Amino acid sequence: MPKLKTHKGAKSRFQVTGSGKIMRTKCGKSHLRRNKAPRTKRLYDEMMEVSSADRRRIKRLLPYK
Repeated sequence: MPKLKTHKGAKSRFQVTGSGKIMRTKCGKSHLRRNKAPRTKRLYDEMMEVSSADRRRIKRLLPYK
């Protein structure tokens, strides 16, 4: 069976934890951040788990993670 290629865009956007969860960053993190409240900016630093609807699709893009 041939090797599968990792999708480079998905590789940079998602991280897989040790327990196998796929984590993503929150949207709105980088653009127009100056006029947001400090509390809101801190909330953007946290990673979120990918929804169950998208999990299978992303797993296919990251075959060896």
